Amino acid sequence: MTATTTRSTGSAGSAGSATTRRAACTLCEAMCGLVVTQDPSGAVTGIRGDDTDPLSRGHLCPKAFALPQVQDDPDRLRRPLVRGADGELHEATWDEAFRRAAELLAGVQREHGDDALAVYLGNPNVHSLGALTHHPTLVRLLRTRTRFSATSVDQLPHHVVAHALYGHQFLLPVPDIDRTDLLVLVGHNPMASNGSLWTVPDFPGRRRELASRGGRLVVLDPRRTETAKVADAHHFVRPGSDAAVLLALVREVLASGRARPAAWADGLDAVRAAVEPFTPELAERASGMPAEAVRALAGKLLDARSAAVHGRMGASTQAHGVVCQWAVQLLNLLTGNLDRPGGTMFTTPAVDLVGRGVLSPGGFSRRRTRVRGLPGFGGELPVSALAEEIATPGEGQVRALLTIAGNPVSSTPGGHRLDEALGSLDALVCVDFYLNETTRHADVVLPPTGPLERDHYDLVFHLLAVRDTARFTPAVLPKDPDGRHDWEIARDLGLAYLRARGTSPRRRLSRASLALEARLRTSPTRQLDVLLRTGGAGLSVRRLRAAGPGGLDLGPLRPRLPGRLRTRDRRVDLATPLVLDALPGVLAALEDAGGAGLLLVGRRHQRDNNSWLHNAAVLTKGRPRHALLVHPDDLAAHGLADGDRVRVASAVGEVVVEAAASTDVMRGVVSLPHGYGHARDGVRMRTATTLPGVSVNDLTDPGVVDPLSGNAVLNGVPVTLAPAPATPQ
Repeated sequence: MTATTTRSTGSAGSAGSATTRRAACTLCEAMCGLVVTQDPSGAVTGIRGDDTDPLSRGHLCPKAFALPQVQDDPDRLRRPLVRGADGELHEATWDEAFRRAAELLAGVQREHGDDALAVYLGNPNVHSLGALTHHPTLVRLLRTRTRFSATSVDQLPHHVVAHALYGHQFLLPVPDIDRTDLLVLVGHNPMASNGSLWTVPDFPGRRRELASRGGRLVVLDPRRTETAKVADAHHFVRPGSDAAVLLALVREVLASGRARPAAWADGLDAVRAAVEPFTPELAERASGMPAEAVRALAGKLLDARSAAVHGRMGASTQAHGVVCQWAVQLLNLLTGNLDRPGGTMFTTPAVDLVGRGVLSPGGFSRRRTRVRGLPGFGGELPVSALAEEIATPGEGQVRALLTIAGNPVSSTPGGHRLDEALGSLDALVCVDFYLNETTRHADVVLPPTGPLERDHYDLVFHLLAVRDTARFTPAVLPKDPDGRHDWEIARDLGLAYLRARGTSPRRRLSRASLALEARLRTSPTRQLDVLLRTGGAGLSVRRLRAAGPGGLDLGPLRPRLPGRLRTRDRRVDLATPLVLDALPGVLAALEDAGGAGLLLVGRRHQRDNNSWLHNAAVLTKGRPRHALLVHPDDLAAHGLADGDRVRVASAVGEVVVEAAASTDVMRGVVSLPHGYGHARDGVRMRTATTLPGVSVNDLTDPGVVDPLSGNAVLNGVPVTLAPAPATPQ
């Protein structure tokens, strides 16, 4: 398999011969190993999976073939943009752009206080070594407590539960798929995603291996996803009702008398009493999953030699996200499958960011959002509050925003409202190499180098992988002489900010500021080398470079508890008050569930990558994927037919899109893909006028969140359908 490119700068190899280089795909969590072929000029002429990689084992999904197109994309920004007196964005020098950005951010803070500057970190930050080493340092230097990220539209319930049970927000056990006998996935589609909060490259191959040893895959989802289609059993579950099923499973496991929690787990009696009302019959009424199927699944979890339950987007991005993730952990723990081969396990990464204290353990803070009082967790506020924090006048109003590798207009609830709010800011600075729905409002855009132009090591995803490995991959292509890596942007913006605040980077700096400056000036590779050398495994960047193709295989996951726990007493309290106090309200909500009306869920495709890559021809070719999926019975009930243009309305907005009849969604459920809707004014993208689709987040409601965490509710959104008005000729 090859991917062609029209041009790539740089050179590799000798004249007249093609060369190959090892690399890593950084587009999703799977961190697949690549073999990149280059012609004598250095142009990338082919990409294939690396068979020697011990984790990805030669697997590659279609997204990797877009990497050369990202490198050569004419829409990709390569020079900074600064908004001029005419109101338009113009190319500028790096010095001009850093100076202007720093003046804007520091000026707002001088006039309105440090917290009047907000920061939003997008998902690609965790896919870049330089972003992980330098962007947190830059944010600390900015001295603002008004921080947001994609975490609170995606995965915050996982972190809240991990902190409550295990003492650290990044102690996230993952299914040991290579040795399990029963895998149960809830609202989880790794056939499309390659895993999420679970680094599982080559899921299709691993699923086949599961079947070959007699194992089973069970999927609970309101849509017959790509993963559900290869499962041994799929149960439709009404959106937002997963908690009813999961709590009923916990109840049945406890009622069986066969629960086998570890000796270091406490609170079993309190949990038993709290989940008693959550019967399989309630689960059936709320979710549509038959009560007998719930009982049967509980029995299978108890009978299996090893089993692993994992819940993801569908279980997290709903009103009961924390409760769902708590129940998932309890199912693994109560069946004796937590911290055992074939169950769910913790990794032993070469760079242990948890054990070394590099990552914050998390926890709720006293700081809440100004307008609605939503809770802060792990030093961040829920991004569902961002638009209102900008638009609502008063003390503490957000007046400036720095976004780094994020497109919150597309990715967060009520995106159209945030789109309007961004225009009222005193300053918006964006680190991004595209003009998109968010950056089109910017006063300054600072574009970093592309994925093929930077060294890489997966600091975060080795924490979540199905096997312990370590791999360092040098950049495939040299950066443009006038380009800047993301870490260099953080460094130079930070130094310019110090000057703009009236502090010379060489004078009158506090000891803390000096430490931050020194960290900004130290390259990501050097920082990684220090972490490796002091990590206890005897590794270094040099050793990883010399390890050969695929890096180092450190072996399968192994039991780590209770020593890995970060709770004060090295024990797990199952009866965390945060959840148990909420269960009566959850019970009342579920007893009222199952009424009439349509519920909206999102979806993703293997060729999509959140809100970007939609201008990569290699991924967007073929049959359009943007339509609203509707069950044929629901189309008929609304007087609609397959292919009709329909108006979809929610409490906060409406969109017009084509409907597609599909029995892959359960009755009462409709589905729109995430990340579409690129035709807003000012978005410079070749496919902006030709790629169909609308933004699902023009329908999601920022006013509705998981009350325990503040995480966005993106699934189970009530909507109505109607024929779209005729388009004027």
